[in-house]
Amino acid sequence: MGKIFVDACMGKDTPYTPVWMMRQAGRYLPEYMAVRAQAGNFLNLCHDPKKACEVTLQPVDIVGVDAAILFSDILVIPDEMGMDLSFVKGEGPKFSDPIKTQEDLDRLIGADEAASKLTYVFDTIKLIKEQLSDDKALIGFTGAPWTLATYMIEGQGTKTYNICKKMMYSNPELLHKILAKVTEVVKLYMEKQIQAGIDVVQIFDSWASAIEPSNYDEFSWKYMVEIADYLKEKYPHIPIIMFPKGVPAFLDKVYGNFDVFGVDWATPMSLAKEKLGDKYVLQGNMEPCRLYSKEQTTACVEDIQKIMGGKRHIFNLGHGILPDVPVENAIHFVKEAQRVSGK
Repeated sequence: MGKIFVDACMGKDTPYTPVWMMRQAGRYLPEYMAVRAQAGNFLNLCHDPKKACEVTLQPVDIVGVDAAILFSDILVIPDEMGMDLSFVKGEGPKFSDPIKTQEDLDRLIGADEAASKLTYVFDTIKLIKEQLSDDKALIGFTGAPWTLATYMIEGQGTKTYNICKKMMYSNPELLHKILAKVTEVVKLYMEKQIQAGIDVVQIFDSWASAIEPSNYDEFSWKYMVEIADYLKEKYPHIPIIMFPKGVPAFLDKVYGNFDVFGVDWATPMSLAKEKLGDKYVLQGNMEPCRLYSKEQTTACVEDIQKIMGGKRHIFNLGHGILPDVPVENAIHFVKEAQRVSGK
């Protein structure tokens, strides 16, 4: 079950600091692009357990990370709740029927039915566990309710979040109802991922920085903590990673029953260590663009190791790997992280 990685997440002593990379399967791997071409489109790949298993394992075999991250997408949740999802080439994900009113929300199906429709994800997990080496962990994941809600309300990715933030300030009751409904689906979805065999849960709040700090707890963090509490009560042995991107101003207010705090690249690791290092294992936080330079990668890895100074830590990028990064540079990052941690 990837004991070293899981122990590191739980703050237990391990022989070395493990390393993995967010968005491991992706356009930087030619092998991934070949499988995606076979699938026809991105959603088909997500829905095909054999192909999703294959691309999940590719970074473990090629790059040498200590944990695999399940290949899927956060938007399979609203898709299976009944929204009409498509991925438009050059534009990204789009919902043709965004949530604007209570009536729109009421047409979405409930948590039990929505989570049960995600069987292709659970089948993928089972296939991965059959093939993944025992010394590697499998990380399952979900988008945080706020991040999912932004797509559901805006209908697509956004740089301004003006539609969902208009709802936040003019109709907060409806926004809370959307967040609560998504939260219930996420709880069951992650529980079923655990039952299928994942070793670690990660909750991504990719759009955390869209909320002003004074409102972040009310509209995002408390829902993430609710999910963590639900899972920890039933599965205390499963480590939970929280990753809210772009919230250095929120570090003093972090609370909850989870194990690892993911530090994004714009948050100084020294600040995260000062504020959270005694309460949680820290994960991160190399700037992904450093991967363009092996020298800059080595310098950052050594700097992070020096800053952490023996505190429990998991090497990772401070956000997702970019599509034009040379594969050999990704391999270099993993080897350097393993070198400085004594593997």
